[in-house]
Amino acid sequence: MDFLMSGLAACGACVFTNPLEVVKTRMQLQGELQAPGTYQRHYRNVFHAFFTIGKVDGLAALQKGLAPALLYQFLMNGIRLGTYGLAESRGYLHTTEGTLSPARSAAAGALAGVMGAYLGSPIYMVKTHLQAQAASEIAVGHQYKHQGMFQALTEIGQKHGLVGLWRGALGGLPRVIIGSSTQLCTFSSTKDFLSQWEIFPPQSWKVALAAAMVSGIAVVLAMTPFDVASTRLYNQPTDSQGKGLMYRGILDALLQTARTEGIFGMYKGIGASYFRLGPHTILSLFFWDQLRFLYHKYTK
Repeated sequence: MDFLMSGLAACGACVFTNPLEVVKTRMQLQGELQAPGTYQRHYRNVFHAFFTIGKVDGLAALQKGLAPALLYQFLMNGIRLGTYGLAESRGYLHTTEGTLSPARSAAAGALAGVMGAYLGSPIYMVKTHLQAQAASEIAVGHQYKHQGMFQALTEIGQKHGLVGLWRGALGGLPRVIIGSSTQLCTFSSTKDFLSQWEIFPPQSWKVALAAAMVSGIAVVLAMTPFDVASTRLYNQPTDSQGKGLMYRGILDALLQTARTEGIFGMYKGIGASYFRLGPHTILSLFFWDQLRFLYHKYTK
């Protein structure tokens, strides 16, 4: 039941935040491996990107890749939050004194995140391809010509086999390990802290909301460089064997980005990341908390 509630909570959040995911993907691919000032900036900031995509690609383009995004969120977060919730309810995350152990919490978050992300990697790759697809005048990064999620998965599978479907999966793991452990650890610790200080009434939704807001800031700062590298690994063109033509792996992507685009290149799309991750973290953890609360309330 924990897995189902976790997956549903993430899907609910995803419907609201997918347009920001489209904007973030495009901003991360803009000026890929080009020195600042040497390329045309189609997307100047989050709001300009929204306006440009809506105007040139049409409003529906802001929900590009929604099907794989929902499926990925369900798989990834169902496994991630479900496993973490299971560990929490069994008492594995608490010390003998009964307080939450930050180290155990971070380790459980990272492990749960890795399982979910690795299994969902092919879907995340197709989501990235679909969200990057744009009209030629505002196109950034390599342009795949997929018709939809199933067609893309079938085509990649037929051309490059399982290896091709899981291309970039290992490169996507640091992003998830850092994001997952930071998110779940800061969320749980802040919630504990707020409950101990009795800032809000017990069981109030405000506790979950405040904890999720703090969690969102920590995640976006820690995760963005790995997120940029991961998006580029997934979206790079491939040779006939399905091997990437631009980057050898996550470390190579980080180094090349830092070398050609500077430190700011590694934080491309951070505005969109926060605007997406803030509400997404808040909404998914909030829905998750509320669903668990209702489930325990009505099943006891």
